[in-house]
Amino acid sequence: MPEEEETGEKSVEKAFNRHISMLKWGGLNERWRAADALAEFANERAVEPLIEALDDDYADVRWRAATALGILDGREAVPPLIRCLDDESSWVRMAAARSLGQIGDPRAVEPLIRLLDDEKPRVRREVALALGRIGNPLARDALLRLLDDPDHDVREAARQALSEIGTIGEVSTV
Repeated sequence: MPEEEETGEKSVEKAFNRHISMLKWGGLNERWRAADALAEFANERAVEPLIEALDDDYADVRWRAATALGILDGREAVPPLIRCLDDESSWVRMAAARSLGQIGDPRAVEPLIRLLDDEKPRVRREVALALGRIGNPLARDALLRLLDDPDHDVREAARQALSEIGTIGEVSTV
């Protein structure tokens, strides 16, 4: 039986290393699929290659890498994810915000608050949810302003975030 377990471990390690190689040197589709797959391994050794992938030329790869980093919950990914909040792609900004919320590091609060003015409602929504997950009361006033957002989903996300922070009692329903 131990021999079977060792073979299984070797197989997993081989697959992990193959995905790391694909992330670094594969074609576009291979790179974004590798980023997705690496999140499933739950191996901290994937964090650094995924951080490097945040600088990929293609938004799809950056988006998937940012998403994977949130799943892996690596604190060392917080500064690079904060930089992704300025990415030209709204999908990358959205994934970075979601991942920062999943990681829950307070260093992300102020950069996320600045992103509440993003032109894309899906980004504002994800930022509000991330701020709620982090739970820092510093986000309260900015989230209260979002209750007047023209987008219904953004307003709902702000309500949810305020509830998670513990200030929903002061917020009326719309």
